[in-house]
Parts: sequence; C-alpha cells; structure tokens
Amino acid sequence: MKLTRADVAENRSAYMAAGYSLPTFDYETIQKNTYERPIWIHFGAGNIFRAYQANIVQNLLNAGVMDTGLIAAEGYDYEIIEKSIRPHDNLTILATLKADNSVEKTIVGSIMEALVLDSLDEKEYSRLKAVFANPSLQMASFTITEKGYAVYDAKGNVLPAIRADFEKGPAQPDSYLGKVVSLLYHRFLSGSFPIAMVSMDNCSHNGDKLQAAVLAFADTWCEKGFAEKGFRDYVRDTMKVSFPWTMIDKITPRPDAKVEALLAKDGIEALDAVITSKNTYIAPFVNAEECEYLVIEDHFPNGRPALEKGGVIFTDRETVDKVEKMKVCTCLNPLHTTLAIYGCLLGYTLISEEMKDPLLRKLVETIGYQEGLPVVVDPGILDPEEFIHQVLNVRIPNPFMPDTPQRIATDTSQKLAIRFGETIKAYEADPSLKTSDLKLIPLVFAGWLRYLMAIDDSGNAYTPSADPLLESAGAYVADYQLNDSPKDLSGLDKLLSNEKVFGVNLVEIGMAELVKKYFEELSSGKGAVKATLEKYVNG
Repeated sequence: MKLTRADVAENRSAYMAAGYSLPTFDYETIQKNTYERPIWIHFGAGNIFRAYQANIVQNLLNAGVMDTGLIAAEGYDYEIIEKSIRPHDNLTILATLKADNSVEKTIVGSIMEALVLDSLDEKEYSRLKAVFANPSLQMASFTITEKGYAVYDAKGNVLPAIRADFEKGPAQPDSYLGKVVSLLYHRFLSGSFPIAMVSMDNCSHNGDKLQAAVLAFADTWCEKGFAEKGFRDYVRDTMKVSFPWTMIDKITPRPDAKVEALLAKDGIEALDAVITSKNTYIAPFVNAEECEYLVIEDHFPNGRPALEKGGVIFTDRETVDKVEKMKVCTCLNPLHTTLAIYGCLLGYTLISEEMKDPLLRKLVETIGYQEGLPVVVDPGILDPEEFIHQVLNVRIPNPFMPDTPQRIATDTSQKLAIRFGETIKAYEADPSLKTSDLKLIPLVFAGWLRYLMAIDDSGNAYTPSADPLLESAGAYVADYQLNDSPKDLSGLDKLLSNEKVFGVNLVEIGMAELVKKYFEELSSGKGAVKATLEKYVNG
C-alpha cells in the first residue's frame, strides 16, 4: 500500500482492517468548494499543523460540520510541499501515541491544496493571491515558530531580509513576512475584505507579535509610496483585520523511526523521512501525544468555522492570557524545565524515563502541586489541578514520546524568569504567603548552576544544550570543581541578582543564600546531585 488518494480508495478495506481511521467525506465536493470559496489558509505546513489543525478539520468534514477543507502554504522550506506533501496527494498519517502504549492511526485528508509561498513562482503566487482576493476567506493561521515573526535583531536593527523587502515593496518580496503582508495588501486592493490573522505558535501574546510585523511592513511600504495609504488604516481596523491571541499545547516530536517501522508492518510503503536542503526533517507521517489544547480569542471579523465542535475553545483575550500563564508559569513548563536540568545531570536521555524515578517524580509533583498551585493563574475554562494531573500522569510519562531532557534544556536561561520567577513574584506580593516556604524552586536554580559546570553526577563531562547565555553564565561557575568547591560563593551573587534571568533579584529577596547552599551540596562530589535531591525532596 502507498499513501496516495488512489491507493487509499483502492485498498480502503485493508487500511480499515489494519486499524486506520479514514476520511469519510466526499473529497471531490470538498475540494471544489475549497477552491471556489476558501475559508481557511494555514502557513507553516509542519508536524503540529498536520497533527492538530488538519485533524480537527478532518473530523468536522467527516461530521458534516464543515464543507470546505484547508489550504496549506509553506514560505520557508518549499521542499516540505514538493517532496513530502504533494507526492502523497496532501495526505498524512497521524500516529497518536497514547500513554497506555496503544497507537491510534488516522489518515488525514483535509488539506485540499498545498502551495509554495514563493513570490517568484508566478503560478503558485497567483493562486495564493486569488485565495486572498476571495471575500470568503475568513482566516489565515500560522505555525512558523516565534522567530518567524521577527523584524528586528537583538540590537534593534531591522533584519537584512526584512530590510530588503522594506526597500523594494510588495511586488516580489523574499522574506516570509513580506510575502504574507504582500498577500494581505492584495486582499486590501481587491475590496478591503475582512480577515483574521491567527498566530497559533507556542509563544505568549502571539497575535501581538504577528500584528507588530504586519504593521511594520504596512507603515514602511506606505511611507515609501509602495502601498496605498489606506492599507495602513486597513490593517489597524480591528473590524477588518484582527490578530487574535491563542494558546496551543500539543507535543509533536519529529517523526520517529519506531513509528515508521510500526506503520511499515501494516504494509504501507515509502514512508521514509525527507531531510530538506534547509535541514527540515519531514515525513509522510506525524507522531503526536493524545492530549491537545487550542484556545483562541474569539475575534473573527469575517466569521469563522465552528471549530468549537472539534474541541477548540473560544474565549476572550484576557482568558487566553490566563490559560497561557497557567501552562507556562505553573502547570507544564516549569515541570519540564526541572526534569530537563536534573535529567541531564543524572544521565537520562528520555523525559518519560525520569518519571519512573520516584525522586524526580516527587520533585516535580511538589513544585507543581505544593509550590505552584497556591498562586496559579486560574483561567476558569480549564482546571489547573486537573491540567497538572494530566501532565504528570499522562503526558510526561508517556513512553512513546521521544522527548529528551537535552532538548528541553535548550535556552534555559531564557525560560527561568517566566517559568519560576512569576511564582516567586506572586509569593512576594501575597501577604498570606512566605517566599521562604519555597524550597524546591530554589533547588531548580541551584541545579541549573550545577548544570552549567557541564559535568554529570557520575563525574563525566557533557556538552550543555544551546543557550545564548551559556558562556557568560557558565563563567560564574568556571572555577568550581567537584569535591573542591570554595566555601565563598559570593561570586555567584551577580548572576543570582539578574532579574532578566530569574525574574526577580534573588539576592534582594533573600533566596540567593539558599540557592548557594544547595549548589555547594550539589557540587560536593560524585553522587552529590542524587544525594542532595534525596535530602531535600524526601526530607
């Protein structure tokens, strides 16, 4: 069997006998409807989109709730479309990896068109312009990573690719954002039709990031005379163009060889991953966890599909923000970072394996339930305690999820402030709580200092994960050695007082001394990490 529309139709009974859920809608009718009156176009045809949004639409098509499918577009790595999606007639196998060791297999066929966002490709770009000129289009959504919205570098300078598009206008831009705004300008010229521009990337206030990029292009092009002045007003009119905030949560790791082997046993051929010239790892299948959340600010000036019937939660902006803070500051991300730091120190290579260690399990349970929940931001639409329970008992322990502490440890210096600092701030602000009662969050900070030494608990050197502050933060522990740490740890105070790293000044609030005490114990010799955890987690 091969993953194509013709093969699935011909071997439908064989696919079903092998346990696959298949599309049940009339493909030709949906394809025709989508071409004539598109509703939803998505930019960023990667794993999360094919595992989540495309599956939501498939379920709604099967149920008769929607009568148009998706248009997928890729503006960074065209080979995703050309080498992986189109050869399989836009079909994807979704392997949902469940915590009970079962795999749910679905052939997702809701993508009706897959297009290359290339302004130099006349055929592809003309079709995209036609989509954006159609009054029926309700939303353009994005999963292009947080970096995809960047207009400026760390020093505040306009990025070279953006600057080049600023200078040549909307006719043939090269940057991802430039091409998107060019299409939006075409929609403006075609009738100023309303649309929702919906970032679904996993970053806080994602709608604002997309909006800022669009406004930067619109303002510059209008100022330089490349665009009609009304375009600037169009993108600022929230009844014409909206930029809703969203919160998305679904772990979708890169395609796994074990999953490929499982699918191959079913008799499906040619599932090999493609590694593109831009080093994207893409396959005809995606593997993902079963848990998923998509919360969207309900602001769609041209209407929207009934995605709530597919499990999407629509609410107001304030509630989206609360859900994001609940996840990032308490219920998921801090626990992941804790396991990442101590997983690297203790030699683990899978997050799920760490949860089999009673000591590490108790560590994250205590941080989540006892230290975090008292000050959690409760969004009202999701119960924080139930969310943590699912994280600790279903999601992180899932043996099928090939997530590593080394990957999660990437950019830790950029994560500590939001993942732990907000909890500390809440304790500081609440007269009924004592910051001194926080015992294990300081142990995470001390663990990070110990991690920066790049020596695991067995005394073996390792390479820390990429981090913009790796060199500068690592310099603070460079003189400390296992078994020979100086008693004077005051040299750490400058780092511990850095609010950008920790969210608060740990010296000023009196937490630095505890962090240094923990660090001294963690670095006192081989096996000290395990011994220190035993002492303070079980103590």
